[in-house]
Amino acid sequence: MTGSSVVPRAYQHGGLGRNPNLPAGERLRVLLVEDDEGDAFLVGELLAEVNAAIDLHVATSLNEARRRLADVDCVLLDLGLPDSQGLDGLRQLLDMSTGAAVCVLTGRSDEHLGIGAVAEGAQDYLVKGQVDGVLLARSLRYAVERKRADENARRLREVELRQAESARLERGLLPTPLMETDEVAVHTFYRPGRHAALIGGDFYDVVQTRPDRVDLIVGDVCGHGVDEAALGVELRVAWRALILAGVPDDEVLPALEQVLMSERRLQEIFATVATTRLDLAANRATVRLAGHPPPLLLSGGTVAPVPARSGLLLGVRPRRPIAFDLEFATDDWSLLMYTDGLIEGRVHGGDERLDVPGLSALLADGRTRDVPLPDLPGWLVGQAEEINGGPLADDVAMLLVSRGGGR
Repeated sequence: MTGSSVVPRAYQHGGLGRNPNLPAGERLRVLLVEDDEGDAFLVGELLAEVNAAIDLHVATSLNEARRRLADVDCVLLDLGLPDSQGLDGLRQLLDMSTGAAVCVLTGRSDEHLGIGAVAEGAQDYLVKGQVDGVLLARSLRYAVERKRADENARRLREVELRQAESARLERGLLPTPLMETDEVAVHTFYRPGRHAALIGGDFYDVVQTRPDRVDLIVGDVCGHGVDEAALGVELRVAWRALILAGVPDDEVLPALEQVLMSERRLQEIFATVATTRLDLAANRATVRLAGHPPPLLLSGGTVAPVPARSGLLLGVRPRRPIAFDLEFATDDWSLLMYTDGLIEGRVHGGDERLDVPGLSALLADGRTRDVPLPDLPGWLVGQAEEINGGPLADDVAMLLVSRGGGR
């Protein structure tokens, strides 16, 4: 029998000659690795007797099998070959296999050997002379299905592990406010627009550098993909570093813009930013906006946008944002900083958007009195979605900083 020999012509296709119109997709491609021509003939005979839908080909050694594995669904392996003996041959075949199922077919009726073969990775262990055509064909098909199921389970597990790793990384990228004072409380809210994501292009951070000074930032990188999410994290980390390094106030956002322009993948990428520096001793704040919607001030039972100039987007035309000084009239106030994902929803299915006036009206609603301050950002999102008639499409990030009663 030559190296490229096959089972004699009558059994070349495992009995398919009797049913030539069988759809190709229902056939299995099986490679029998067997150096005994008589045993190979008997395997073909068994499959032909039951008209098995199997294309059967023969290799007489592991070396020959190596060249023919690419196009087979299952390998039927004899454990006694010219170039391998016992489980060593099975191990070699499994190492070179390209995803094909492997069944052992041997003349050795050894229970321990069979257990060992399955433990090594074989899908089944069959003994020559103890199988008929029906059992052989069924074993081959079951082996292929088990192999497919194992491969699907492995791929699913790999996906789950990658998703879990991504989730751990994304959770690690969300900041923990760096703040020790108890004169103000900061409540955060974050929800990405990407399905199943934990972080998007929006970002926020809080840093206290002195007992009476707290800096806050909320920003939004245009876009919704992982690249924008990564850029948002870079900007947040850069801002924190600039604040901790004591960079002069008017230089922080220009430096942040330099980071954006050097790290963005496309020249069209821009970002909007709102920053607030709280002077707790003087009970005042300095607000800077770069193309971002204004914070909302809650105080004395009223709600009003902070009248700071919007300024230019970061990454469009470098220019320092203009600082706006905000004096708090009482020691009971809250300042809500947010990204535009919160205000871009539609109003009751029309063309009008919620926008800043609509958000101000929600905060002025008497029902907010019954909402604890830590729950207020989530409540606002719920109300915006109800008005929108469904989930908000964009990322949403919020910082609610409060002093005293916060109302």
